[in-house]
Amino acid sequence: MPKQLEIEFKNLLTEEEFHRLADRFRVSQNDFFSHKNHYFDTPSFLLKEKKMALRIRETNNHFELTLKQPYEKGLLETNQTLISEEATMMLTSGMIPDGEVKSALIQSSVPLSELKCFGTLTTCRAEIPYKDGILVLDKSWYLNTQDFELEYEVENYDVGKEKFLSLLQQYGIPVRKTENKIKRFYNALMSK
Repeated sequence: MPKQLEIEFKNLLTEEEFHRLADRFRVSQNDFFSHKNHYFDTPSFLLKEKKMALRIRETNNHFELTLKQPYEKGLLETNQTLISEEATMMLTSGMIPDGEVKSALIQSSVPLSELKCFGTLTTCRAEIPYKDGILVLDKSWYLNTQDFELEYEVENYDVGKEKFLSLLQQYGIPVRKTENKIKRFYNALMSK
C-alpha cells in the first residue's frame, strides 16, 4: 500500500521498564527483529522544518523508502519499495528514484538535488497484538546513544490514546514527552 495513515502513541522507557513489559507480554529474544532507518534531509533541514521525514528502512536486504507528512491526528506515510541498487544509489548520492515519494516531495517544493543521508538508526523491535492495535517494544542505537521506547499503533486516535494511557498507568510508567525517532536522531546529531 503506497499511502497510509499512521496513528501511534509513543513513550520513552527506562531499560528496567522495557524489560518488565517484555516479561509481562512474554516477549522472548526470538520475538525481536532488527531494522535500520537511514535518514535524509537537505543541508538546511528543510524536511525537518516542514515537519516531514524521509527514510529508507532496511530489513533483511529489503528496502522501503518512506515519506512521512503531518496529517490531521497522525502522519500520512507514502511508501515505495526499492531494489538494492536504488537504495545504494540514494544512500551514496541522495538521488531519489522515480515514484510516489519523489512526486510527493516535488509537490512539497523540496529541492531533490539537495537531499543527503545524515545517518542511520538501528532498532531491535518486537510487535505484540494488543486491544485492537499493535504494541511495539523498541530498543534503538544511534550516534552513540541507546534508548528504549513503547509504541502503540491504532486506527482510532481517541480510543487508542485512552488504551495507551491506561496501559502506562497499569504498569506505573510515567507519561514522558517522546519525540519520534528521526527527531531524537537529529537532536543527537545537532548536540555533537
